[in-house]
Amino acid sequence: MKKASPPSSLLRQVALAALLGGLSVAVPVLAQNMAPQGADAQDTAPVSQPHSSANADKMVEQRIKTLHSKLGITSSEETEWGAVAQTMRDNEATIHQLVMTRHQAPDSLSAIDDLQSYEDITQAHADGIKKLIAAFQPLYNDMSDNQKAVADDTFRGFEGHGHKAMKSHS
Repeated sequence: MKKASPPSSLLRQVALAALLGGLSVAVPVLAQNMAPQGADAQDTAPVSQPHSSANADKMVEQRIKTLHSKLGITSSEETEWGAVAQTMRDNEATIHQLVMTRHQAPDSLSAIDDLQSYEDITQAHADGIKKLIAAFQPLYNDMSDNQKAVADDTFRGFEGHGHKAMKSHS
């Protein structure tokens, strides 16, 4: 019997979850560039400090652990889950490296260089989402109906609605 593919809304939600995960590293670091420079900078605390590789790793591992728990991954699903988790790690590492590269010499970037750097980060997010969907879909297809319902509720919460459902599975 052929298993049904997940609804397109779930795929969008998984993609958004991956994007939000990468943005948790990129946005604070990018926001730091927006802090005032020169004399005005003394009056304003920095928005955020760049995340270290160790901190980025810790954040992605926490997301992986939380999702593993919420989704109730079984021992028979561990191989497929491992592919999802590794994709999340790889995506995070790619985004983190791009953000760190962007900040190596921020004063030497022209406006065009800065925009191109941000384009690279955005493209890496899009590519990472495609990879995450490819890794997550086989796992989702093999999940029980209850697990799928939890996954649907969990990922729906990442879009800014469905918080009640997300909390009910915490």
